[in-house]
Amino acid sequence: MQGDLVVSNPSLVIVGGGNMGAALSRGLVSNNFLKPSELAIVESNDERRAILRKDFPQTQISEQMLKCDSVIIAVKPNDVSEICSTFKNFGVEQLLSIAAGVTIASIEIACQNSISVVRAMPNTPALIGQGASAMAAGANCSSDQISWARKILLSVGKVVEVEENLLDAVTGLSGSGPAYIFLLAEALIDAGVQQGLSAEVANDLVRQLLVGSSALLAQSDVSPAKLRQNVTSPNGTTAAGIAALENKQFAEIISAAVHAATARSKELGL
Repeated sequence: MQGDLVVSNPSLVIVGGGNMGAALSRGLVSNNFLKPSELAIVESNDERRAILRKDFPQTQISEQMLKCDSVIIAVKPNDVSEICSTFKNFGVEQLLSIAAGVTIASIEIACQNSISVVRAMPNTPALIGQGASAMAAGANCSSDQISWARKILLSVGKVVEVEENLLDAVTGLSGSGPAYIFLLAEALIDAGVQQGLSAEVANDLVRQLLVGSSALLAQSDVSPAKLRQNVTSPNGTTAAGIAALENKQFAEIISAAVHAATARSKELGL
């Protein structure tokens, strides 16, 4: 297409240039897994392609699938089967899918059982190299292919391996989890404003609160429960706040959110 950068042999094609596909693209490049010119992104939406060309000026952005042996699938679940059915014609040998709920078996069938498949669930902090991902490999994957998928996910954060039947739970927990944290941030900012702080001050405080607390959690050897206890003096201000959360069944609310997202992932399963 006019305006497209042409790459004769991209090392990796990402099919789907939405939020997650773009996050992986940026993470892979910024963390030196690939040079921008070694990556190609396939995106069917005209407006989205225009955005991607601005964001990734040295990367080929295409409407059509490109010949390549390695592919990441980052499209809507209902589109996976149709897209995968064409891959054999483009020389695809290994595939990493991040499509929520789409099973390895269904992808293998769509690919006519000619392609090795790894299924994973990363999350959007992959955009800044701080993603949390879980992966499960198909039975016909070699150790090298599993390592390939792991390296991709490691380039944008941390990765764990699980049985495929647990990936729906991963989706409900860490896949959807960033939205829960952002919702918490919204609520904390609003609460600060209700107590008399300006929106600007509340916003600054909450952003650093979450950054600092997350860093402390990541760097500490003790459990989250112990860290919470360390902040909570008996009969103090934090204890009063925690009691209010417990009275509103905070833990049950979080559990319900993860359960609902997990169940929805299973419903989307193909």
